[in-house]
Amino acid sequence: MSKKWNLVVDVARCDNCRNCFLATKDEHIGNDFPGYTAAQPEKEHSWVDIKHKERGSYPIVEANFMPVMCNHCDDAPCMKVAKDNAIKKRDDGIVIIDPEKSKGQKAIVDACPYGAVYWNEEKQIPQAWIFDAHLLDTGWTKPRVQQSCPTEVFKTLKVDDKKMQQIQEEEGLSVLLPDEGTRPRVYYKNLHLMTACFVSGSVVAMIDGVDECAEGADAVLKQNGNEVARTTTDVFGEFKLDKLPPGSGSYELEVSMSSGGKYSAEVNVGEDNIYLGTLMLNS
Repeated sequence: MSKKWNLVVDVARCDNCRNCFLATKDEHIGNDFPGYTAAQPEKEHSWVDIKHKERGSYPIVEANFMPVMCNHCDDAPCMKVAKDNAIKKRDDGIVIIDPEKSKGQKAIVDACPYGAVYWNEEKQIPQAWIFDAHLLDTGWTKPRVQQSCPTEVFKTLKVDDKKMQQIQEEEGLSVLLPDEGTRPRVYYKNLHLMTACFVSGSVVAMIDGVDECAEGADAVLKQNGNEVARTTTDVFGEFKLDKLPPGSGSYELEVSMSSGGKYSAEVNVGEDNIYLGTLMLNS
């Protein structure tokens, strides 16, 4: 089985430094790579971009960032609308839009469900991130996005499909828009930071006659009697129960300490994250 290129993107590691965005611009603006792509325009194209999402409400709030780019799909919608073999899927998994054959084919842009293909108005061609195939073909082992990243967001893998499936299962990797069935080669770790909801709160308990932040309390979330999430409160008495599907409905929350004290409530998870405020453990 042949080995193919894959990219793993860890959302939890991205701090929005935008080095990946800038490195891609540096590589492609003003530089033609015949057979791979024409030069990227100075404006309006973001072959590698950063999406962001804020979750929660004061005092438990977080901002998360997710690099996005062409997914180099195995069942790429852009290929289905391309004429005259304007797009090819290489044996190593990389999708290339031919800068000559694709002229005038704006339908290629519209076909991408990820919005990762851009229209070059001057040259009248569709363009997307080429996985820096021109560098990999000369011996590079990783694209510029990984080479330039200071927080190790990216991991490039050239493995066969069976091995990649194993890695996906072991590391809990996800892909964007799985229902589209495009079979992307860009995988995401900790994607729940962009897609899921959490329930949070601040726990207080009576300790030696004084109300104190309840560090080390157990917080458990159940649905229909089955445990779906568990965590412990931090030094500030705060907890966050994460990875809950938006709109997943009613849950039973129970917070308790081994030294005594308990709090329970029903929580309804809609489309937003929930902060329950200060929760007092009752003896």
